[in-house]
Amino acid sequence: MKIPKDRVRFNVGGRIFETTSTTLANAGRNSFFGALFSENWTLNQPNTDSFSNCEFFIDRNPDCFSVLLDLLRTGDLNIPPNVSERHIYREASFYGLLDHVRSAKWGQFDGNRLRHSSSVTGRAPGDGTAIRAGPDGGCCVAHGSVVHVYDWIMEEHPPLNLDYQRVNDVAWVDSENIIISACERLGRGDGGMGLFSKSTGELRYKFQVCHDNQVKSFTAGALSTSSDYKIFSSCKGRSNEYGVGVWDQVTGKQIDFLYESPGWSLGDADKLQWLNGSNCLLVATLFPRKDNCYISMLDFRDKRMVWSWSDFGAPITVDEKRVRDAIAMEDSNAICVVNEYEDLGFMDLRMNGGSVRWSSRSRMMKGKLSDEPCYPKLALHGGQLFSSMDDCISVFCGPDWVLTSRLRQGYGGSICDFSIGGDRLFALHSEENIVCYYRRETDCPDAVEPVMGHLGSL
Repeated sequence: MKIPKDRVRFNVGGRIFETTSTTLANAGRNSFFGALFSENWTLNQPNTDSFSNCEFFIDRNPDCFSVLLDLLRTGDLNIPPNVSERHIYREASFYGLLDHVRSAKWGQFDGNRLRHSSSVTGRAPGDGTAIRAGPDGGCCVAHGSVVHVYDWIMEEHPPLNLDYQRVNDVAWVDSENIIISACERLGRGDGGMGLFSKSTGELRYKFQVCHDNQVKSFTAGALSTSSDYKIFSSCKGRSNEYGVGVWDQVTGKQIDFLYESPGWSLGDADKLQWLNGSNCLLVATLFPRKDNCYISMLDFRDKRMVWSWSDFGAPITVDEKRVRDAIAMEDSNAICVVNEYEDLGFMDLRMNGGSVRWSSRSRMMKGKLSDEPCYPKLALHGGQLFSSMDDCISVFCGPDWVLTSRLRQGYGGSICDFSIGGDRLFALHSEENIVCYYRRETDCPDAVEPVMGHLGSL
């Protein structure tokens, strides 16, 4: 009897497994198994007429392989008692199947169905700068001059210590590397940006700024990355080299630099956001870093500002001018902003320099703000809008951005920053707790407050 060509045999740690190329294709192109296929999804098997010799050897854990192979067959994750979840996550990371594991365990990410999972107490109370979710379900946290990196199961890698240089921002390049931006120290010629290994803390290379063919020391601020392997950072030099720099992610070489024009602010930016659809960069300089707020869209292809808004000249009695965060919403052709009262406002990207249309749902909160200096933050993920305020995160859904739920943890203080990635939501609290919310396993209402509130359409 002839053996079907669709069958594949693996020897994993001495145990034999048989499956089909159809099952392996469920792993996707970017997985370990995807590399076994040609461009037209034909399995690259050894050239032999004997099926008994057509075998791939993998020197890994066979018990975990059995679980992951069953996941590819059925879509279900069934972990036997003799196999720990930690080992499953480790092996899933090796095979490129972490997304499959997370999807099978928690389902599709939904801000209205998140449940608090765990908290990790920080080691430097009072100076939390930023938290960034990683693509593999871990995160990194900037505390002063130190960046702490955590993997999927919240175990910490060796911390990255920048020798008393204050960290301004961190960003993930991929699941193994992070970028850190830091302040320049006078007389030292350091500062700027570096690419680090998350596992070892090794500095892979530093990013330099060249001005008039001379390398300049600089302070790097807000960071962003694009899908075509570019890195963006706001920059401040000693000789008025203020603006936004662009570097090649692979080589580390500077590609471009857009200098800020008189009367505007780019080098002090609090936030950068790359927009894949329009190939533009959102640059936001916000109160209280500056007395006025400046939000712009930059097109580096033409090296020009294609959209801008500022509250310069607005009446000082208008509370809404104190914009604390901003985020671009390409699908809606809008920019969403938030003030210190968690009022949300919207601006039309099709109208340059237009006014902000504010919501009024949180007027009742005025006069009841926390004494802790933690300002609202915004995030957009999976068509849902998230906004932090004090110790909770609000979730808005639908075309009218209806307030549908709030996430709140009973300890940790106000939220300084939060981030969504790897199908998890991480929040950095003022008492330096990393609070991890991820997709809910049950329908129990832990830490979730269902609410309904209308914001009005864009």
